[in-house]
Amino acid sequence: MQEETARSAIDTFISAFNASADIYVTALLSQALTSDVVFWGPLGRSEGIAAVERFVLDIRRHPAGTGTMVRCSAVDMPDEWARYQWVFTTPDGGPRLAGTDVVHLRRSLIDQVIVFAGEIEPSAS
Repeated sequence: MQEETARSAIDTFISAFNASADIYVTALLSQALTSDVVFWGPLGRSEGIAAVERFVLDIRRHPAGTGTMVRCSAVDMPDEWARYQWVFTTPDGGPRLAGTDVVHLRRSLIDQVIVFAGEIEPSAS
């Protein structure tokens, strides 16, 4: 049950990147995130849905064209934390970015997002 709730919030969050128009982004984020969400992204820490919306809109306006964001793994959820992998691909074979997000849930909504963009290289042992 808890994992299904997390999966639903995560998939709604990801759907904001793929909305048919920018005007739908805020509503989708409001269904997935708490109003005081803390977002740890590539450019540092920010708070609130408006900050996450700016990030999503920036990704949607990628110079290579509007891309597609997909969750490409199961949701792994020990207690109130969850992680999943994602892939962002731009049209016509343009840039592709993959990563892992770690999210914290409070009352069925995401209240913290930590974005790890890019692949982790194997350690040299």
